[in-house]
Amino acid sequence: MTETTSNFITLVSNDSESIIVEKEVAERSMLIKNMMEDLGDAVLSVPVPIPNVNAQVLKKVIEWCTHHRADPATAADDDSDSRKKTTDIDEWDQKFMQVDQEMLFEIILASNYLDIKPLLDVGCKTVANMIKGKSPEEIRKTFNITNDFTPEEEEQIRRENEWAEDR
Repeated sequence: MTETTSNFITLVSNDSESIIVEKEVAERSMLIKNMMEDLGDAVLSVPVPIPNVNAQVLKKVIEWCTHHRADPATAADDDSDSRKKTTDIDEWDQKFMQVDQEMLFEIILASNYLDIKPLLDVGCKTVANMIKGKSPEEIRKTFNITNDFTPEEEEQIRRENEWAEDR
């Protein structure tokens, strides 16, 4: 194996597309990083199946990982308390997440499956920002959710959760 090829790994999406990725970029995924640690150089010579992610979504995730390749691996864990209390998203990530809802949710699912916590955080913060300050009716409209509560059930839920209302 040449020096050049040893720095790359081939990922295979669930729709059978092979995507060659730099090892450093692929290691943003804890799933892939652990696999490479367990299997050593053998993982570099065989395609790695990613059964839960299609090529379009995998390429989008790889784009994010490439941009964030130099980020400290533990940054999300170190300040997790402060990160959980804010929905601030940096400008590049905001633009990256300007996709249709289906792609947004696919990115969230893929980042969860691939164990890329910082990307999962960005995806969830994006959804949180989409619903912030909206009424239940507005949220239903945004996400095309059918209201299957009776007016009585809805009123009961409101009464039980009055403590959570902004006053």
